[in-house]
Amino acid sequence: MQRNRLEAFSDGVLAIIITIMVLEIKVPHGNEWNDLLALLPKFISYVLSFLYIGIYWGNHHNLLHTAPSVNARVMLANLHLLFWLSLIPFTTGWMGENHMASRPVALYSFNLLMAGVAYSILQSTIQSVGGFHDKIATALKKHRYKGIISMISYLISIAFAFIEPIVSVVIAFVIAVMWLIPDKHIELALTKADLADN
Repeated sequence: MQRNRLEAFSDGVLAIIITIMVLEIKVPHGNEWNDLLALLPKFISYVLSFLYIGIYWGNHHNLLHTAPSVNARVMLANLHLLFWLSLIPFTTGWMGENHMASRPVALYSFNLLMAGVAYSILQSTIQSVGGFHDKIATALKKHRYKGIISMISYLISIAFAFIEPIVSVVIAFVIAVMWLIPDKHIELALTKADLADN
């Protein structure tokens, strides 16, 4: 399979995920500001998940561009990531519907953890293909450390969900901010690799 075909498929799935999430926010029956306040937990959940899907979209784009080729293992690892991301509308909806209660927040944090694990597996699978420019290999190593920090934070977030769920939500926001801008190391490495090839 060509890399651009895999990327186009993934982009389509991520666009559908965002669409499903926004449809979970139902229009209130009343016309008062208080009627909108009742939707605040759902809206906060949506904003958090929108950030995550956007972050995955940007970093996934950069990661796929490091791949010299795409084989069956890369395709399966990519599907594994999309599976966990496709569950985000469900865990987002449950968390927002239940006003950030312990179990929904714990499940949401677990969902984020598994998406992080799946992304890490995809990165390892792409790296196993080989044929990388040295600068790209170094950039991917730095990218991996950021992923490990995130996964440890998600584990802490799962534990905190049963003590103080709002702390788990704050942890998720902090991790999102950490990933908000796609990794510049990979972008710079790709540029340098292109210049070296020309």
